[in-house]
Amino acid sequence: MISRVSEKTMAKNSSEDHNIVVKPMEIDDIAPAFHLGEKLFTLSAMPNLYRIWDEYEIIDFYHDSSEYCFSAFADGKFVGFLLGTVIEKKTNRKYGYLVWTGVNKEYGGMGVASMLFEKFKEVMVEENVTMIIVDTQADNHNAIEFFKGKGFKNPQDHIYLTLSLRDDNSRKRNN
Repeated sequence: MISRVSEKTMAKNSSEDHNIVVKPMEIDDIAPAFHLGEKLFTLSAMPNLYRIWDEYEIIDFYHDSSEYCFSAFADGKFVGFLLGTVIEKKTNRKYGYLVWTGVNKEYGGMGVASMLFEKFKEVMVEENVTMIIVDTQADNHNAIEFFKGKGFKNPQDHIYLTLSLRDDNSRKRNN
């Protein structure tokens, strides 16, 4: 699973113009988070993410790791989310895994993703996590720079391979 940060580098408004609040995700936040993800993780923008973003992805995170899922609101409007989890190894090491981050483009550059990340990091420290892990597509330069700015190091490219089990002609016949 791959994290996506959707903050623009230049914002039209500053966060000082909006009351931004980050809080633990609640059940009523699932639908707005899912629909925001649908807008952000599109086939053209993020082909690897598009293939795995669906309603079950967010429901599973909320069900299995709700204490590591957060929502962001600006003036009471849902504007972003973060979905994470903790991986515990037999060696008694715990790793935080930040899997999904999304911010409404209208609120990009206002620090929403940073606030979501800081809340996640705070919980990871409380959980005695050894390290936070994040991954993203190699060409997602905004996300890479965002995470480098948060102290992440040693980025490595991922290679994604796909095998289509249906050719274009069979898809046309079945549609």
